[in-house]
Amino acid sequence: MKSNQVLPEEYPPSYGSYIGNVSPEYSLQEELEISLHRFIKFVQNIPLDKFDFRYDEGKWTIKDIIQHLIDAERIFAYRVLRFARHDETNLSSFDEDAYVFEAHAGKRSIQELLTEMAVVRQATLSLFKSLSEEALLRTGTSSHSRISVRALGFAIIGHQNHHQRIFEERYL
Repeated sequence: MKSNQVLPEEYPPSYGSYIGNVSPEYSLQEELEISLHRFIKFVQNIPLDKFDFRYDEGKWTIKDIIQHLIDAERIFAYRVLRFARHDETNLSSFDEDAYVFEAHAGKRSIQELLTEMAVVRQATLSLFKSLSEEALLRTGTSSHSRISVRALGFAIIGHQNHHQRIFEERYL
């Protein structure tokens, strides 16, 4: 399954830009793997003095954003698991600013963050590999909006791509 196979009715409009940011060239599982390697290579080429840089007051650093990507992927993968298992509970949103504040990413090395990101992605990839085609099409409710399991997978990738573009445009 590829990103262009996900139908607009499978996700809320706010996810459209994320899913639209994923190339239809590869399958979900392939892109989960490829995009991680692409992102790590990209981050490893960022000058060291940029990791704690804020382009404006109150904005997150690159380290903060990497931690945000890790946290968001964990939450999205949790939703994937719940929805794939037919859990009909309305799952709440999360306060990403509070998560970033409590994570203290600035105290961590970039290598620690990238290692954690790789470990989380491997867990996400393993989860998706375990799901049947039927489970990928299941939907659940998060923040009062319906979303499919496969749309969440592509949203993980698109969210990462979105933040990489922000790095390029505002941090480098």
